[in-house]
Amino acid sequence: MIGFIVAIPARYAASRLPGKPLRLIGGDPLVLHVARRALAAGAEEVWVATDDARIRDALQGTGVRVAMTRETHASGSDRLAECADIAGWPDEAVVVNLQGDEPFAPVAGIRAVAWALIDSGAEMATLATPVETAEALFDPNTVKLVRTAGGDALYFSRAPIPWHRDAFARDRDTLPSGPWLRHIGIYAYRAGFLRRFTGLPPGQLEQIESLEQLRVLEAGHRIAVALTPEPFPPGVDTPEDLARAEQHWARGA
Repeated sequence: MIGFIVAIPARYAASRLPGKPLRLIGGDPLVLHVARRALAAGAEEVWVATDDARIRDALQGTGVRVAMTRETHASGSDRLAECADIAGWPDEAVVVNLQGDEPFAPVAGIRAVAWALIDSGAEMATLATPVETAEALFDPNTVKLVRTAGGDALYFSRAPIPWHRDAFARDRDTLPSGPWLRHIGIYAYRAGFLRRFTGLPPGQLEQIESLEQLRVLEAGHRIAVALTPEPFPPGVDTPEDLARAEQHWARGA
């Protein structure tokens, strides 16, 4: 397999959990747990793109490289595009965007999204997993997707897609059989496309759904979607999530 880089956007001022990258799990900062998953996956380079010197200082001596980026970025992808320029990655470099709140991301999943990009030849790749309950299907915080027979994304939505006309007319509490897929927010792209993607204006679909990946589809580019080989445990967004992550780490330790 071609080597890949893992880049982790880590903004200090998270609205629901301020200082999130430095919150401790098992005595270590959250961002360090995420970086360790990237290192364990075999990334040639692991970068953290941050806007705060405290995050940089917490990673000293770990083998993780740090790019100090602007505070004003609207998204993690924008932050990584600046990181790409700071790091000087060539356009053909394979970059995995691993969210900074995924301390238990499976290494097989990190590798899988990189391989999906390389194997498909698409401009971008991501992962999905089956939706297991009707509650999740109708939850707007759970992003769903549909894809082609060849595995490319057709659409991402906060709404239930595809809409099972007959089954949902009768009952919306039971999940009918169907190709229900939940999006996992990990991405891979070539560094050159990362730069191009973040330079595109936000699309209308992206603004309606508040889903950045729709900008790629609306502009006519491909996103390959592979099924994750292992489950991704929930990320950390709130104090309650942090408490659950601490319990999960303790059980694993």
